[in-house]
Amino acid sequence: MKQVRAFVQSLLGSIRDLAPIIIVIAFFQLVILRQPIPDLANILAGVALVMLGLTLFVQGLEMGLFPLGENMAYAFARKGSVVWLLVFAFLLGFGTTIAEPALIAVSAEAAEVAATGGVIGTTEEDKKNYANGLRLTVALSVGFAILMGVIRIIKGWPIHYLIIMGYMGVVVMTGFAPEWIVGIAYDSGGVTTSTITVPLVTALGVGLASSIKGRNPMVDGFGLIAFASLTPMIFVMLYGVITS
Repeated sequence: MKQVRAFVQSLLGSIRDLAPIIIVIAFFQLVILRQPIPDLANILAGVALVMLGLTLFVQGLEMGLFPLGENMAYAFARKGSVVWLLVFAFLLGFGTTIAEPALIAVSAEAAEVAATGGVIGTTEEDKKNYANGLRLTVALSVGFAILMGVIRIIKGWPIHYLIIMGYMGVVVMTGFAPEWIVGIAYDSGGVTTSTITVPLVTALGVGLASSIKGRNPMVDGFGLIAFASLTPMIFVMLYGVITS
């Protein structure tokens, strides 16, 4: 009974979260555009499935991914395995990013645009190589970002210094990178924060900060996602310089 009550509450939360989107779309469709909503039955069925899927996804995070990340952080901290903790952090960022659907879509579109603009060849092999290289670059950057974030928690470094230095790096690289890669690089910072990476990395950071004496989970446990959004911009612009 308790699980049913929790599921119903989560479902109501999903409905509440999606309600503003539905209201905005319905308002502009009916009031501004003054057009009927096409295929209303299928749209309502799709919205219902989205609500159900979001509810199940949130339940899965709370039951599985959050405890998993925190427990692994505790285990690494108890064993004092700093090297393996850093290896795990890098592979976690790399593995969850390389298969991110949003990154695959952006990489494929970037390859098409690069081929059209004459940056790369127009063959399918050229496009595939370029897209895979872009995906690999972003995945490596996220792995590096999570690794640096874990080192920050261990050392107790203030996060704002690293963020400021990172954005200075973005500004500097923007001046050197080819113009056609800058927009792709900036978008790469957004697509890397996937629905799997975010909960796992957040749980890892909070769990690690909670298990280290003298660390505050609220102050030190968060901030890893900021690195995961920042470093891809620098790495992708560097990739553009190299491929040019």
